[in-house]
Amino acid sequence: MSLVTVRPPAAVARRRFSFLELSSSLSAIMLFSSHVPRWLQVLLTEKFFNACIIHEDAKKNEKNIFCLDCCISICPHCFHPHSSHRLLQIRRYVYHDVIRLDDATKLMDCSFVQSYITNSAKVIFINQRPQTRQFRGSGNFCTICDRSLQHPYLFCSLSCKVNYLLRTEDGLSQFLFECSYLPLNYSGLDDGLVTPDSVLEPSGSTKTSSGSGGYDDVWCGALASTATTTEIVRKKRTTLTVCRPTCPPVSEVSGSLMSRRKKTPQRAPLY
Repeated sequence: MSLVTVRPPAAVARRRFSFLELSSSLSAIMLFSSHVPRWLQVLLTEKFFNACIIHEDAKKNEKNIFCLDCCISICPHCFHPHSSHRLLQIRRYVYHDVIRLDDATKLMDCSFVQSYITNSAKVIFINQRPQTRQFRGSGNFCTICDRSLQHPYLFCSLSCKVNYLLRTEDGLSQFLFECSYLPLNYSGLDDGLVTPDSVLEPSGSTKTSSGSGGYDDVWCGALASTATTTEIVRKKRTTLTVCRPTCPPVSEVSGSLMSRRKKTPQRAPLY
């Protein structure tokens, strides 16, 4: 009698992970290892700018402050109980969290992490940003997520560098700094929102008076094109204004119509 092999149901079938899913899963496992301090684990996984449950009815209750001592995110209304702790303000640009580079360098080595300039301050992204399409041509790219970068940067965000160090090094001890004092002035707090209207440009771009190099050439070219287009439009409008026939006043038109109107008819004489 032959035995019939029964295949397991589809629910217990092995799931096929894509390369990106497998990479993110491994990164999450390594992130919560004993080599990563607790404050860094929470910083890279916390969802900031959610409404504070304690101050749910208050205005500006978004949790945009991170307490390194308590490893929690707080809102400005929760500031005073944590005023003596190490605090880090989180800012956001187009739904992505950023922190000031000056604050980040006090906590860990941020070399080769691409920084950006916004509101006259350098910032770096906390986590990697999703990409609409994967394209890898010639140029400089992030070692973890293949995002296009400027030379000589190797990482697009803080989390990408942490993941790279966990894969290649024994730990993060030699890349983390002892920071026992990280104050945050309450009067200097803002909403942390960097609007899309503000300039967010790579810190490697330099603006010179001659307008030479990199982004300045593109910027100057765009300004010149805009100025040329505006001048053409002005010339066209001027030409149209000159060629437009002049219309007589309303009173003159009414007078001419009245003069052309027929008078009372007269009967011809009878012979």
